[in-house]
Amino acid sequence: MLRVAINGYGRIGRSVLRAIYENGFRDRLHVVAINELSDIETISYLTRYDTTHGRFPKPVSVRGQNLVIGEDEIFCTNAKAPEDIDWAELNVDLVLECSGAFSAREQVQRFVDAGVPRVLLSQPADAEVDATIVYGFNESKVTAEQTIVSAASCTTNCVIPVLDTLQSLAGVVHGTTQTIHSAMNDQPVIDAYHTNDLRLTRSAISSIIPVNTGLGRGIARLMPELAGKIGCNAIRVPTLNVSVIDMVIQTEHPVTVEQVNTALQVAASSKYANLLGYTQEAHASVDFNHDPRSVIVDGTQTQVVDGHMVKLLCWFDNEWGYANRMLDVACYWQKLLVDGAQH
Repeated sequence: MLRVAINGYGRIGRSVLRAIYENGFRDRLHVVAINELSDIETISYLTRYDTTHGRFPKPVSVRGQNLVIGEDEIFCTNAKAPEDIDWAELNVDLVLECSGAFSAREQVQRFVDAGVPRVLLSQPADAEVDATIVYGFNESKVTAEQTIVSAASCTTNCVIPVLDTLQSLAGVVHGTTQTIHSAMNDQPVIDAYHTNDLRLTRSAISSIIPVNTGLGRGIARLMPELAGKIGCNAIRVPTLNVSVIDMVIQTEHPVTVEQVNTALQVAASSKYANLLGYTQEAHASVDFNHDPRSVIVDGTQTQVVDGHMVKLLCWFDNEWGYANRMLDVACYWQKLLVDGAQH
């Protein structure tokens, strides 16, 4: 079992902790520490109550500086920098970096230099990290010797299984994606001075707001054969959670709607079982809140124009789905370490 610390206890950090207890990860991952600038009472309160995902499924209380979940005691620190924590005393095997504040390897290396054996990032990182992983697609690239790994992004985890399926079915020539993403905590409720990105100074609850996205870089890193061939845009919309990607792909070989949907259904029950979903029901975004899968393709929206242009609608819970994928990567890493120790 890995002794885990969560650095940054925001939307993803809290989803990660909750998923550990709710989705069966607790027998392999034991959270022993949380580093969050907020005080212990606020940490406890936001663990117990969540507007998006509901009440925490287990009893939560506070004992000194410990967050108590059932019989587990999790020590909470309020350090601003990785080197301000005595990781050796905490005997931490893995830090789940969920603050979003570290992406360059030299930044993340501060955790390693401070005594952390391994760091798993909850955001895309630069190319210098040991590996960028989309679970189900390339987790085999993780090794026991690596120290810094990224679990990519929620959008990359959404599109890669779909692109991989289309690539196998008919070949991908080029395409575009439009991410329609729920509001995030880097946006103000009302217009505010807090960032140099002028669009992100505008009220999250009043507008549809274009934002920058690194999805194109993420696709290129995971599928180098598509580098420069997928254009990506993103907008934020006034919803709490669940996002969707409108994907248009030009295929090398002609296909039909039936062939595309069948290929996705097969992938959902084989290579990407429990990661890629497929539906023919009439859904709205709220139906996928708290859905642990990486992507759910809405087959009712699949279109094929002139045999080669495929249009798909791909739903994903940008919080819960991603948190579960991050934990899948952590458990894969844990198994490598256990297997290596046994040999």
